[in-house]
Amino acid sequence: MLKINQMELGPVQTNCYIIANDQKECLIFDPGEESGKIVSFLKSKQLKPLAILLTHAHFDHIGAIDDLREIYAIPVYLHRLEKDWLSRPNLNGSGKYSMLPDYRMKEADVLLDQEKTLEISSFKMDLFHTPGHSPGSVTFSFGDEGFAIVGDTLFRGSIGRTDLIDGSEKKLLQSIRESLLTLPEHMILYPGHGPETTPEIEKASNPFLKA
Repeated sequence: MLKINQMELGPVQTNCYIIANDQKECLIFDPGEESGKIVSFLKSKQLKPLAILLTHAHFDHIGAIDDLREIYAIPVYLHRLEKDWLSRPNLNGSGKYSMLPDYRMKEADVLLDQEKTLEISSFKMDLFHTPGHSPGSVTFSFGDEGFAIVGDTLFRGSIGRTDLIDGSEKKLLQSIRESLLTLPEHMILYPGHGPETTPEIEKASNPFLKA
């Protein structure tokens, strides 16, 4: 059984998820900033990270990736449509805010370009392309474990913003309805910000998803 650890990191408190197996291996999802906190947590739990997986490449989800790559020599996974975003502040959004440094990260090591089952050691997840918030937004679904990492596509009672580069409300709502709301009713959806939710909760109460 996998263990899910959540950390709120960076200037807008982005949810970073560290998913660990019984062998003390782990995957890191969306390490938005504060690499020192992540390293301290991994040491305290004696966890060995195998990879960094990004739901998308906005600045608040990528801030710690180069530090973690240097320390652990692990690959970064990102959708191919955002392959240039890590190194370009005008794309990842860091260039919009004067209080932030320009985020110029190294390129991703593994580019995802199709929906498939992704396996890393004993971790097995289904990959869904869920564009709308950004063109390369993806969801990582651990169906056997009953949860999914959904990034900024869907929040409890809300949806991702679509006013950023290559955002699309039409595509976002299509992604939510065709990919996320078709998951099992009680599957736990872990978003990029805020508390978790389920397809059942969002179908019943999310005002943005009313017909």
